[in-house]
Amino acid sequence: MNFTRWSARLPGIPGTQRRAAARTDLATAPERRADGSVPAARAARPADPAEPAPAVDTLPARDVLDRVPALVALVHGPDHRLAYVNGAYTAAFGARPLGEPARDALPELRELGLLPLLDQVLRSGRPRTLKSRKATDGRSYTFTCTPAGEADGADRANGPGVLVFATDVTDHAEAAERLRASERRQRETAVTLQRSLLPQVLEQPDDLRVAATYQPGGTEAAVGGDWYDVITLGGGRTALVIGDVMGRGVRAAAVMGQLRTAVRAYARMDLPPHEILQLLDGLAAEIDANQIATCVYAVHDPNEGRLVYSSAGHLPILVRDESGAVVRADEPTGPPLGTGGWVHASGSVPLGPGSTAVLYTDGLVERRDEDLDEGITALERALAGATGTPQVVCDRLVRSAGVQADHDDDVAVLVLQHPARTGHDGELFRNAALELLGGVEAAPRARAFASGVLASWRFPPDLHDLGVLAASELVANSLQHGMPPMRLRLRRTDRRLIIEVTDGDDHLPRRRRAEPADESGRGIAIVATIAAGWGARRTPGGGKAVWCEFTLPARQQEP
Repeated sequence: MNFTRWSARLPGIPGTQRRAAARTDLATAPERRADGSVPAARAARPADPAEPAPAVDTLPARDVLDRVPALVALVHGPDHRLAYVNGAYTAAFGARPLGEPARDALPELRELGLLPLLDQVLRSGRPRTLKSRKATDGRSYTFTCTPAGEADGADRANGPGVLVFATDVTDHAEAAERLRASERRQRETAVTLQRSLLPQVLEQPDDLRVAATYQPGGTEAAVGGDWYDVITLGGGRTALVIGDVMGRGVRAAAVMGQLRTAVRAYARMDLPPHEILQLLDGLAAEIDANQIATCVYAVHDPNEGRLVYSSAGHLPILVRDESGAVVRADEPTGPPLGTGGWVHASGSVPLGPGSTAVLYTDGLVERRDEDLDEGITALERALAGATGTPQVVCDRLVRSAGVQADHDDDVAVLVLQHPARTGHDGELFRNAALELLGGVEAAPRARAFASGVLASWRFPPDLHDLGVLAASELVANSLQHGMPPMRLRLRRTDRRLIIEVTDGDDHLPRRRRAEPADESGRGIAIVATIAAGWGARRTPGGGKAVWCEFTLPARQQEP
C-alpha cells in the first residue's frame, strides 16, 4: 500500500494543503520594492520552469498519519490482516500485532461490530460510517471505513484493503446523552403531572358502568393534554367529559388540569352542556391565549334514555345500541375552547338500556398516512364487535387501533354502558311517576302516592316516612312557587332513593334561613336537613326540576 497516495485525501491532516500552497507561492511570487519595482534576486535563485513545485504526494504519509489525533488503521484482504496503526491508535488501545487478522489483532473493532462493516466496504467499494460508538477504552468514536486500492510492490499480494479512520466524539456523545437525560426527566415530570391530574378513581354512577384508559405517547413524543372525567350530578344524572389541550409537555398538562378543575366546578351548577362549554371557552382564553383545547361535555339522565352533549371541536361520540348497530353523533360542533366568539349548541344521541358509548381523543384514530374519517370508521367497526365490560371494551379498542408503547400521540378513551337490567337485578331499579294537576287535592294525593310506592318497594318505616315528608315538601314548594305542568317522580336504584318534582316555572329555589314569624321558606331547609343531598336545575323545555336523594341502608340494597 502506497501511504503517500492517501495523504492528500485524508481529512483532518492539519496544514498539509496549506504548506504545499505556501511553497508554491514562495517559488513563484517575486518581491517588490516600496516604489513598485522588482529588485534583483539575492538569496533566491531564479525559478526554473522545468522544476515543479513540491506537491502533497511527496510528503511522507506515514509520518503525517503518526501525528494526526484521529485513530488510523489499515487492513488488507478478506480476513482484514492488520498492516498499519498510527500512534493515536496505539495510545488508545495499546500495541497491535501487524499481520494478524482484525478479529484477533483489533478486538475492539470486533466488539463494536465493525468487522461486518469492513466486509461491506470490500464488497461494495464504497465507504461506510458508524456513528458515535463507545469503545473498550470508555471513549466514543465515529468510525469511517474507506476502501483502499491494491498495494504496490511487495504488498500487492495482500489484495485490496480498508482504511479505518476513527474520530474521538466523546464530548459530543456525552453532551447528547446529557440532553437526552434532560428530555427524559422533563417527559417523566410531564407524565407524572398528567397522571396526577387525571381521576385516580372514576366515580361509578348507579345507572352506568364506566371505564377509562390513558396512554401517553412514546419516548420520542412529548406528553399532551388529554383528559377525561366522570361527575355524578345527583338525582341519578351523570356528566361525562373528555378533552385534549393542543400542546405538549408540562404546560399542556397544567392547562389541562385547570380546565378539568373548572369543568367539575361548573358541573355542580347543573347547567346544560352548551352553557358549560360557553363558560369553559372564556376561561380557556384567560388561562393561555396561545393554547386551545377540544372538549365534549355530555350528560346522561336515566329517565330520558338519551345522552345530551355539546362539542367544542372534538371528535364525534360513538354509540352502539343493543343490537350492535353503531351510531355516530353527527350534531354540528363548535370551534375549540379558547377561540371565543361562538355560541355553542347541545345535541343528543339515544342511549337506552344495553347501549355502549365511547368518547376518545384523536390519538386513537388519527394516523399520518390516512384520513381522519378513515380512522373513525375503523373505530366504528371495532366497536361493533367489542363486547364485555367497559374495561374490556377499552382495551379492545386500543388494541384494534394499533396503539403501542412507542405511539406518537397521547390516547384517552372513556367507555360507558347503560346495562339492560332484568330479573333480580331489575328489581333494584324502579320508577314511578304521578302527574299533578294542581288544586288543594294535589298535596294529599302526592303524599298518598309516595306512601304507597315506598311501601311497595318494602322500605323500612323510617326511610318510608322521610321519603313521604320530602315528597310532600317538594310538591308544596312547587304548588306555591311553580306553575303547571307538574310531576312527582320517585326512583330507586341499587344504592339510593331519588325524589324529584318538575314544574313549568324556571325560577330555581334556594335554601335560606326562615325567621320565626315567616310563614314560608322552610320547605327546602327541611328537605336539605333530612336528605343526603338535594339540588335544582332548569329543564331543556323550560321550567325546573327540584330533587333530593336518600342513601339506602345496606340491607335495603337487596330486595
